[in-house]
Amino acid sequence: MQIPDWPVAGDREIDLLREVLASTQWGGFHPIVAEFESKFAKFQGCAHGVAVANGTVSLEMAFAVEGLGPGDEVIVPAISFVSTATAISRVGATPVFVDIEACSFNMDPARVEEAIGPRTKAIVAVHFGGPLANVDALLDICRRHGLALYEDAAHAQGAEWRGQRAGSFGRWGSFSFQNGKVLTAGEGGAVVTNDAGLAARFREFSNQGRRADGVSAFHHYSLGTNFRLTALQAAVLTAQFERLPAQILQRQRAERLLRELTADVPGLVWQHVPKEINVHSHYLLPGRIDAARYGHTRNDFHRRLQANGVPCTPFYPHPLYGNPLYREGGCRILPCPNSEAYVEDAFWLPHRVLMADDDTIRTVAEVIRGA
Repeated sequence: MQIPDWPVAGDREIDLLREVLASTQWGGFHPIVAEFESKFAKFQGCAHGVAVANGTVSLEMAFAVEGLGPGDEVIVPAISFVSTATAISRVGATPVFVDIEACSFNMDPARVEEAIGPRTKAIVAVHFGGPLANVDALLDICRRHGLALYEDAAHAQGAEWRGQRAGSFGRWGSFSFQNGKVLTAGEGGAVVTNDAGLAARFREFSNQGRRADGVSAFHHYSLGTNFRLTALQAAVLTAQFERLPAQILQRQRAERLLRELTADVPGLVWQHVPKEINVHSHYLLPGRIDAARYGHTRNDFHRRLQANGVPCTPFYPHPLYGNPLYREGGCRILPCPNSEAYVEDAFWLPHRVLMADDDTIRTVAEVIRGA
């Protein structure tokens, strides 16, 4: 099974790293960091970008700068990586867990509206696997209820809804460059925004409370911390970023082929991608197994794919509120029947599967059909 490894690197990464290593600044003040911030923000349709150490702290920084704290509630989907919720908890606010749609793996706007209460301050749209959540419906809810929309776009570098890129719909969008992401430096993150004042506050917070117009490096104007991205990470990200558009096209093409080859498999349901999604980054390719129709359980399916060399991950073992962290409270939970069902029957394939050639995709399809 000729499925590529991930991450991949080449001469471009080596050349840029050598440039940084030959300089006297390996940290966050090297020009390559600012250059990457600017290019990535523009790519996502935003005027400003602030790069940080990882995607988790990008969320923590954003919630802190927004002034969220005790007594505030923020609505999040029950299906996401834990930092979507813990970043809210770490500023003292309360995550409110709502259900996902039956087929999209993204938060259900109808359930979001039911969760709004007097303490609700914001909604976090998580673009799970790459395709955006229904930002049209979520923005409408925010306008009608006077709420802020934030985007956890950790999976959605380059993804578009009606021609507009992830991260540019809400007040800000948070991205991750962790080892498995389609744009990676092993670790790293960024927040993008079209609000110049908000961007300045992000930068001040992540740089120990310093300001661009400060008198010296030892004048600190607000309570901040050091979340800066290093120049070494920015060098790798710059090289990776140059390949990203072509890789997105490759994944889109491979996904179309795989869906075509498995379209008649009973009981196999791939993630629903709304027609409004015109570019899909394909960080993950999730699906569900209807055991009664497929003839095998999700766990059987997973074992068969793994045994035949196809990387496959069973879904999260529980919704976010099933983590021990939240079993004792610190959150509000609405009924989440779809989320509960997904942890039993869903799976995902990593994006490196979609970087394979057509012959390998056909072999993957054969394994799926025979699983």
